[in-house]
Amino acid sequence: MKNIVFDFGGVLVDWNPHHLYDKYFGSWEKAEWFLNNICLYSWNLQMDGGKPFAEGVAELQAEHPEWSEAIAIYHTRWIEMMNGEIEGMASVIRRLKMAGYGVYGLTNWSAETFPMVRDTYPVFQEFDGIVVSGEEHLLKPDEAIYKCLLERYDLQAEESLFVDDNADNVAGARNVGMKAIRFTSAEELERELKDVFGLQF
Repeated sequence: MKNIVFDFGGVLVDWNPHHLYDKYFGSWEKAEWFLNNICLYSWNLQMDGGKPFAEGVAELQAEHPEWSEAIAIYHTRWIEMMNGEIEGMASVIRRLKMAGYGVYGLTNWSAETFPMVRDTYPVFQEFDGIVVSGEEHLLKPDEAIYKCLLERYDLQAEESLFVDDNADNVAGARNVGMKAIRFTSAEELERELKDVFGLQF
């Protein structure tokens, strides 16, 4: 295995709308209802796929005018959905780099908000290449976005291992011939990389 490809949200950094909406509503339960009924994950994916936030917000506000303010802060206070790095992951990535492995990123993320994260966390500077769905107007688990990464950086699928916390995205990587791991923690990932795939770092 020569190349390790990482998802970002839920793997490298802790992005979760609850970090914002639990504060806004003063209740996890109210935030959970809102995120399951108004600002759905499927709606967020539209922005990850390249739709401008202003357009996505306006459309949803038109559907749910009574939630207009709560919908607006999904964009205006987006950075409050971030809660730092996933413990231990920056160390894993730096040690992989030092050991000579290629380290790449493949993320479903809005082109508008990703620069806020990229410029905040130094670990993003460690990557040899990054493909962001919002810039490509492609989304995991569509095979096209994995092929975009492989072709852009001249990587061979059979020499590349993908790490994501989403089972569908893991399956998408396998569909193009990559090995793949579903992420649960830095410790478990390191164990699998070493014991299952034989990486040394």
